Amino acid sequence: MITVAAVQHDIVWEDPAANFAALAPRIEAAAGDGARLVVLAEMFSTGFSMRSDVIAEHPDGPTATFLLEQAARHGIWVGGSMPERTPGATLPTNTFVLASPQGVTHRYAKVHPFTYAREDEHYSRGATVATVDVEGVRVTPLICYDLRFVDLFWDAAADTDLYLVPANWPAARSWHWISLLRARAIENQAYVVGVNRVGTAGRLVYSGDSRIIDPLGEEIAVAEPGREQTLMAHVDPAHVASVREQFPFMADR
Repeated sequence: MITVAAVQHDIVWEDPAANFAALAPRIEAAAGDGARLVVLAEMFSTGFSMRSDVIAEHPDGPTATFLLEQAARHGIWVGGSMPERTPGATLPTNTFVLASPQGVTHRYAKVHPFTYAREDEHYSRGATVATVDVEGVRVTPLICYDLRFVDLFWDAAADTDLYLVPANWPAARSWHWISLLRARAIENQAYVVGVNRVGTAGRLVYSGDSRIIDPLGEEIAVAEPGREQTLMAHVDPAHVASVREQFPFMADR
């Protein structure tokens, strides 16, 4: 069992240094409260900018370095998504980077770019889902718009105890966000941590509505809309196994 912290935060537009300065004390506070895994929002260092030619970083750039430094400093796992240049690719990817306390990084590139916002014109799509063992908890990160695609979750379910879903999901569709997070937990009998930003970016308003949901679809931690806040909850793989044994729905797929 581990304690997970979901950091619901605002983002300073295209200003990684400012975002690092704001998030470092919040990561420190979460670690001090016992978190072993701290999750930040989608594109936490820049905002959901389509200027990928300007903001994208190499794998050893400032944002990945920040995650590694925070993980090492506090002896915990820290993750969030960032615009990353992939060697040999024409366009960068929207990549979730999970840094371990031992200095190892694990990556997942967003499979479904948000074409409604023309993300597909500025970021390449990823190809595969990555599941990581975090202190005995099998963790699968996905990103924002991926939440709408059931098969991506289903395909990873048998090997997943916890899904992480960092997002920049607008308040105008917040009910979709909340409903889909609960649906993915219920369908896959796994924990789901949805970490959404707050604040504004141009004409878009973000209400956050971050939450941590258990394998039965119960909300075990819920953030106040529109306010920066850190959620904490225990994630127990034994509970996932128990739910799946009691209700063996996955065998019928």
